[in-house]
Amino acid sequence: MTKNDLSIFEQLESNVRSYVRGFPTVFTKAKGYKMWDEAGKEYIDFFSGAGALNYGHNEPRMKKKLMEYLMSDGVIHSLDMATAAKREFLNKFNEVILKPRNMDYKVMFPGPTGTNTVESALKLARKVTGRTDVISFTNGFHGMTIGSLSVTGNASKRAGAGIPLNHTVTMPYDNFVNEEMDTLDYLERFLEDNGSGVDTPAAMILETVQGEGGINAARFEWLQRVDEICKKWGILLIIDDVQAGVGRTGPFFSFEPAGIKPDIICLSKSIGGYGMPLALTLFKPELDIWNPGEHNGTFRGNNPAFITATESLTYWEDKSFEESINKKSARITEFLQKLVEKYPELDGNVRGRGFMQGVESQVYGLASKVAEEAFKRGLIMETSGVNDQVFKLFPPLIIDEEGLEKGLKIIEDSVKSLISAEELVAN
Repeated sequence: MTKNDLSIFEQLESNVRSYVRGFPTVFTKAKGYKMWDEAGKEYIDFFSGAGALNYGHNEPRMKKKLMEYLMSDGVIHSLDMATAAKREFLNKFNEVILKPRNMDYKVMFPGPTGTNTVESALKLARKVTGRTDVISFTNGFHGMTIGSLSVTGNASKRAGAGIPLNHTVTMPYDNFVNEEMDTLDYLERFLEDNGSGVDTPAAMILETVQGEGGINAARFEWLQRVDEICKKWGILLIIDDVQAGVGRTGPFFSFEPAGIKPDIICLSKSIGGYGMPLALTLFKPELDIWNPGEHNGTFRGNNPAFITATESLTYWEDKSFEESINKKSARITEFLQKLVEKYPELDGNVRGRGFMQGVESQVYGLASKVAEEAFKRGLIMETSGVNDQVFKLFPPLIIDEEGLEKGLKIIEDSVKSLISAEELVAN
């Protein structure tokens, strides 16, 4: 078998495989913000496991704690039984994350993935309010199981359900139509008019920055008004922070700068710290009307993930960590803005915030070509949006300035080479 041989994947793995097509090599090692393939080629990772590796690959302190736990025969699987590992995580999450932000929430472990936390949030909202419908927003992505898929906008992903996806109403996200139209005027008119055909919903669910939908970032004023509308109509506000949370946009929770406190918060991906599967559903105490076992899951007690998640929270004990994220985020924004100015052929605009930014190109297929060219040059980066029109930057939060600059240079070199090639073809 030759190095980087992909034949076994093509032979045995389903056509549903995705990322291996964009990153066609066999990876063998990962550390920090770097990955290596079988041939020893080094890559800078601007993908971060789609936001599941905010602290990078094989973070040393988490690895040490995990290895110690495994070697001590610590409990691995426990459903929702009480374990020392879970207790330590709950204590630290409360002390380091919730209390300093004056947040009073119950913590639910719904299962190990993002779609698990969304499913539990939708179910709880309907149980609490006694209502059926949920308002979601254009280009939102919330997961691949039936409930979370029903509040997802992407047509191709919705089609995979194979059945009608009901009991949801889609409303326009911030700036979906244009910058002049306040989409919430439109939404509120539907709620006010008894002839609109839209019943008062159980909840509204949204991402403050839409990761898969095109790196669309809602203005803080828009988020504040959503919160006000929900309070006015007795609608529960669910913030899906699965991808945008845990520091990806700067603060631990992406909605913090808007000054809102959602009724329900969905967390997964990097909450496990080490790439370990873990999900949390946070909700205000008065909403905790679950009967024991009414929502459960065999792998909701992932103790190795509690170990690494607990250790990951030490980053948030030091304010300099968030400050470093903000500093490097500003550098990413500066770079992308200069990029679209320097290369008008991109016909691009900068989207997102924090370590969750990208460039939307109006040139069909160009964003995918940029990502493909960057991979050839040693940078792992994916695209987003309904038409893959955005190439997005998702570096791990711990990346140093040298790694960040190297990655940014690869992106510019890729754009430059493609535009030169396109000009040559045109001439």
